[in-house]
Amino acid sequence: MNTATSTAYSYKVVRQFAIMTVVWGIVGMGLGVFIAAQLAWPFLNLDLPWTSFGRLRPLHTNAVIFAFGGCALFATSYYSVQRTCQTTLFAPKLAAFTFWGWQLVILLAAISLPLGFTSSKEYAELEWPIDILITIVWVAYAVVFFGTLATRKVKHIYVGNWFFGAFILTVAILHIVNNLEIPVSAMKSYSLYAGATDAMVQWWYGHNAVGFFLTAGFLGIMYYFVPKQAERPVYSYRLSIVHFWALITVYIWAGPHHLHYTALPDWAQSLGMVMSLILLAPSWGGMINGMMT
Repeated sequence: MNTATSTAYSYKVVRQFAIMTVVWGIVGMGLGVFIAAQLAWPFLNLDLPWTSFGRLRPLHTNAVIFAFGGCALFATSYYSVQRTCQTTLFAPKLAAFTFWGWQLVILLAAISLPLGFTSSKEYAELEWPIDILITIVWVAYAVVFFGTLATRKVKHIYVGNWFFGAFILTVAILHIVNNLEIPVSAMKSYSLYAGATDAMVQWWYGHNAVGFFLTAGFLGIMYYFVPKQAERPVYSYRLSIVHFWALITVYIWAGPHHLHYTALPDWAQSLGMVMSLILLAPSWGGMINGMMT
């Protein structure tokens, strides 16, 4: 039976996120070119606080990672989970909410960061009201994704969905723990942590925002779309399973390599460096599977 014609998939939200991926990619990368030019020609700061490098740089990183990258991950995960589970999205209206909610997060970031509202944590600069909105949208995303997995019409859960699932769950934990803070006004808060503890929590988040948002999530994309475009199965499905468990087991420990020669305890710095070296194995495993496919 041709499942492509027998199942009515929810493609509207996929198209919406795909379109905004292109839009935010152009905006975010264009902003990156502009702030790079500011380093060479400082007059481009325009002597205004709102257009200074210090305020636009976090806007650029958030736009590229969370607006461009985030929309790409929403679009591809919503598309591939339907196709591999042979069922439509669970709670389509909730999926639509994740689209509009995520665009609102991006818009609020584009307004608040140039105005100077920041928690000063890299990749987590947005202030507490926006953090709460992100949490609500992300929980809705998890409900849609895992609800679709739960209502699948096939027994097997394809490996790409394991990567997407790990990315969704881990980013949720990272976001909540790193953004525990005490609000002191409508757009100002202070971290619940202090000193070296705050630094460790921040780079546990900062490293794994890369590790799970930009690595695990995009590996989910690779494991679906590369075999699809190559019109052949994954080179080694067994290697893909080993790759998954090795990556999620090791990556989460490597954050301290951002804090060498700091007040962080030596054992934590050493652990982070050792785990970073061990990461070569799962990284090469994924590379081999992608290239050989």
